[in-house]
Amino acid sequence: MTLQTEIPRDNLASLASKALRHKSFTAGFLVTLLVAGMAALSFLWTPYDVTRLVISDKLQAPSMLHWFGTDHFGRDVLSMIMIGARNSIAVALVAVGIGRGLGVPLGCWAAARGGLVDEALMRLNDLVFAFPALLSAIMITAIFGPGAINAIIAIGIFNIPVFARVARAGALAIWPREYILAARAAGKNKVLITLEHILPNIATLLLVQGTIQFALGILAEASLSYVGLGAQPPMPSWGRMLFEAQTRMAQAPWMAIFPGMAIVVTVLALNLLGDGVADILDPKSRRRR
Repeated sequence: MTLQTEIPRDNLASLASKALRHKSFTAGFLVTLLVAGMAALSFLWTPYDVTRLVISDKLQAPSMLHWFGTDHFGRDVLSMIMIGARNSIAVALVAVGIGRGLGVPLGCWAAARGGLVDEALMRLNDLVFAFPALLSAIMITAIFGPGAINAIIAIGIFNIPVFARVARAGALAIWPREYILAARAAGKNKVLITLEHILPNIATLLLVQGTIQFALGILAEASLSYVGLGAQPPMPSWGRMLFEAQTRMAQAPWMAIFPGMAIVVTVLALNLLGDGVADILDPKSRRRR
């Protein structure tokens, strides 16, 4: 016997309707879609060229020509935010992919093997947790130098134990169930059981965790860029925009307000999206929004 993991086609319309009625999911999805669309658009078009310095236009307040104003080099803040969005999304997406790609197999392996293997992997996870993404980035930067690639590696390494723990916890809850015992009695090995039964049943859990880690990845990327360890000039970054604005708060507050709001709104939208996905896909959830 296998736990039903696929959504019947006749329930897709009901699920979509439930998603549209869920305020948190709808708000998070729309804002996330807007940010992703802005990042995609920046590959084709931005209001101004962010690599061009126009000193005569420096520190201009928001206007019809520059909706979000200009910075101390005369660069358009809106254009920089658009390109910074694709940088933040790319770093967070790849880093979460690294964490999920390595952490989920490790967590499932630990749950399947148990004993010394499980204990050793969990203690290794604790060791990695002792080095946050920022500290890992500092160590990696000291060896290889600053840059977006090193930021991705640092954030990805920090995500591995997160997904490993989530996968292990979900798998341990499923292994004692009757249909797993039946699969083992039928001669299936642990690898096949994990692929056919464990992973499909923890997919929702991993999806929600992935959304949360994606939001945290954007925050981590902004933090690393703020201290100079993320994307390097001339590539715009939300975190570095905040760093450059900190000495000009009184003179040009828009330099900090708009990139700061971009970070806040994006992270909030992703958290709302993750919360909504958890509610929609969890049949036991009865929370009202």
